Amino acid sequence: MSLPTTDFDHPIFVESIRRIRLLLGESALVGVERELLERLVHSSGDPAIAPLLRFSPGACAVGLQALASGAVILTDTAMAASAVEPMARRTFANPVHAVLDWAPASPPVGGTRAAAGMERALAAHPGAVVLIGSAPTALELLLERVAAGALAAPALVIGMPVGFVGVAESKRHLAASALPQIRLEGSRGGAGLVAAAANALLRHAWLDRQGDLPSA
Repeated sequence: MSLPTTDFDHPIFVESIRRIRLLLGESALVGVERELLERLVHSSGDPAIAPLLRFSPGACAVGLQALASGAVILTDTAMAASAVEPMARRTFANPVHAVLDWAPASPPVGGTRAAAGMERALAAHPGAVVLIGSAPTALELLLERVAAGALAAPALVIGMPVGFVGVAESKRHLAASALPQIRLEGSRGGAGLVAAAANALLRHAWLDRQGDLPSA
């Protein structure tokens, strides 16, 4: 199947996705889930991440609807926000913010600035789409506060923190939650990958709105 394109798709991107599809071969993923995987491989340069990608049931549909409705996008780093903002601006004009904009100047005792900023940002923007690529502490706080009823649940969590300290645990806790989620198992992740996932959803939702997606 050829790649549906937007007027802002660069020819190199289109050719890259074509080659990635050849590398990946057959997959159980279809539609937007497959597109999201392809975008992650494009951003990482590594087809070996394919078995690590997980979706909760209906996660992409929830995310597409939220983004198409203009939901705020919250990220744990300025880098991820900068990578998503151009696609958001070209599509649904979603506000994109790094939670560090709400963080205190110094980390709270026993915590991190990202976690503190996440709590305040979510309180200000219930129903946001949340991207976590670098701060497992922010993911843990989100899960704890939502489970306790102290914060409204976000529309979608894209949980792909990278690293070796607290990362695996936070991903396990996300997997055990009832939140709509897209996550990357193991130690891989990062700002570039959560941004790629969000951009894939924005792109698909925009094509769908324009009627440019092939019928199933």
